Amino acid sequence: MSSEEVPKSLKKIKHIILVLSGKGGVGKSSITTQLALSLIQKNYKVGVLDIDLTGPSLPRMLGLENGKVHQSSNNGWIPVFYDQSQQLSLMSLGFLLNDRGNSVVWRGPKKTAMIKQFLKDVEWGSLDYLLIDTPPGTSDEHIAIAEELRYCTNVEGAVIVTTPQLVSINDVKKEINFCKKVNFKVLGVVENMSGFICPHCEECTNIFGAGGGKKLAEEVQLPYLGNVPIDPNFVDIIEKQTELRKTEGKTLVDLYSGCRLSTMFAEITDKVLLNAGIEDGTAMQTDN
Repeated sequence: MSSEEVPKSLKKIKHIILVLSGKGGVGKSSITTQLALSLIQKNYKVGVLDIDLTGPSLPRMLGLENGKVHQSSNNGWIPVFYDQSQQLSLMSLGFLLNDRGNSVVWRGPKKTAMIKQFLKDVEWGSLDYLLIDTPPGTSDEHIAIAEELRYCTNVEGAVIVTTPQLVSINDVKKEINFCKKVNFKVLGVVENMSGFICPHCEECTNIFGAGGGKKLAEEVQLPYLGNVPIDPNFVDIIEKQTELRKTEGKTLVDLYSGCRLSTMFAEITDKVLLNAGIEDGTAMQTDN
């Protein structure tokens, strides 16, 4: 097929990474957020595409709930930039809803049409990385994503998110089978909500069990990226970031750098890049 079948909006992006989960409620958007922040800490230019249409939570996670999407002169969408540096940009259905409490009650064809529009019409410009936060499960939306990306040579693969519980792990196996069928390379499995870090003594308690993600990765012979516990400090940062940005001038990247999870997730990010075959060097190499 000709290169014309690659969406024009994706041609100036060096690397595309998808974040997938077999079921909802595993913290996929949290993992996407931390992956984005870790890449920005490496000084990369990052875009995040939130196409989890039933729960577009990335605007809240990144403190951009009041962001406005504008149309470009080419009738495309200009993503919302975190600040004037334009190092972090986001496109989400959440920006198109009047109220974050509104539900999206659409039939399958309308959902897939919106996903195709998101993949074709957002003018990202030059990016080092585009992270795509997908809906849970393996539905029509996932098939639409695969169809739009099938001729892209810059799709590095997918990060699979699970929790320690057996019900999550069983659903993740279906997601892995989906990746095989559509030729998405699985860059690794990350176990989220793997324990709870006490905000007082910093001891980690495995309230949901532990080790399920690692056992799954070994069983299906995929790389295990690591486990991410629940850290109240990270939750606090997400909830208070807008206030702290106004009062103390600290960005989300600044706040995250002081979080316990930051160092832990930096190692996971390094594994993702290694498994994708990406040489991690000096960043901000994109041509602006």
